[in-house]
Amino acid sequence: METAKPDASEAEELASQLLEDLDDEVEEAYHLAPPLVLTWRKFRKHRLAVFSAAVLILLYALVLFSEFIAPHSPHERYVEFAQAPPQPLRFIDSQGKFHLRPFLYGTEQHLDAKFKRTYEPIVEQIYPLRMFVRGAPYEMWNFIRSDIHLFGSDPGAPLFLLGTDNHGRDLLSRLIYGTRLSLTIGLLGVALSFLLGIIFGGISGYFGGLTDTVVQRLIEILRAFPSLPLWMALSAALPANWSVIRVYFFITLILSILGWTGMARVVRGKFLAVREEAFVKAARLSGANTPWIIRRHLVPSFMSHIIAVATLSVPGMIIGETTLSFLGVGLRSPAISWGVLLKDAQQVQAIVRLPWLLLPAVMVVVAVLAFNFVGDGLRDAADPYH
Repeated sequence: METAKPDASEAEELASQLLEDLDDEVEEAYHLAPPLVLTWRKFRKHRLAVFSAAVLILLYALVLFSEFIAPHSPHERYVEFAQAPPQPLRFIDSQGKFHLRPFLYGTEQHLDAKFKRTYEPIVEQIYPLRMFVRGAPYEMWNFIRSDIHLFGSDPGAPLFLLGTDNHGRDLLSRLIYGTRLSLTIGLLGVALSFLLGIIFGGISGYFGGLTDTVVQRLIEILRAFPSLPLWMALSAALPANWSVIRVYFFITLILSILGWTGMARVVRGKFLAVREEAFVKAARLSGANTPWIIRRHLVPSFMSHIIAVATLSVPGMIIGETTLSFLGVGLRSPAISWGVLLKDAQQVQAIVRLPWLLLPAVMVVVAVLAFNFVGDGLRDAADPYH
């Protein structure tokens, strides 16, 4: 006995029904997904934000592996190459021969009649760029000792891809090491502001009444002070004999104390919006205490939005540290940050003679733009109406 085969119309109807069921399941899974998962799905569609996130990953790779990536020690002085300009990597030599491996020419220093240093390439001396070479010893993360660097050249050969400063120190290595302080001070500062903003903003928005009034007046008092002069006054009060680590943490604390008010306002607004929602009332009726409701229900409901706001706050911290260090009231030498490096470019004459000393400013611009684009992407992704 043969089984009856469904005709074409029945097959199309069955396929259509299956597709509708599949779409319903996908839509249901989409709406049931956690807020952070939904934010990530939307964020991936923002190409500029994704590219900026990749740039930030590279920058923080410099933070983690500065000793390994930097070709020289940031404090080592090469007096014979003081104020040397950036050296270009070449693939074609003076004879027109192509080299598969990039190379550098040797450099010869001259002094003119005004005792101004000039450098000329020695085309007879060719130094290929090598990977995983031995150089200055270092101790990474305070327990990994090595002298292997990511790239370098032959022993004794000049390798100053971004030039040197007035003391003959490699600017590229100092930029890489400066990334560590400048970027981590932004993250730590925002993390502390994030914590203070959630605590005070949550208390203000959840309890309301007199508590809300007191917290908001405190925020208004702090926001009434101009940020930069207050930063400078507090930073200048730090003792000059303090260690680099102590100054670093107190600068972070100063930036955080004055930067949490904006986060607190955002958190307060979110608490006011969701504290009367049905799921919060259900949690109260079930006997949940206030800290539990805040920690498990309120904060997770708008965490993606807070993360976006926090990301947009990092550039302000970076610029604050750079400004204080540039003006001489923040981090000081021997600490290495982008602001400390920019102190060498305070005079116009120095910029005219050594324009590569402005490269730390380029790093600041790149980092600030990357954080802003990532923050914009996260804000759009966290917006339920976008």
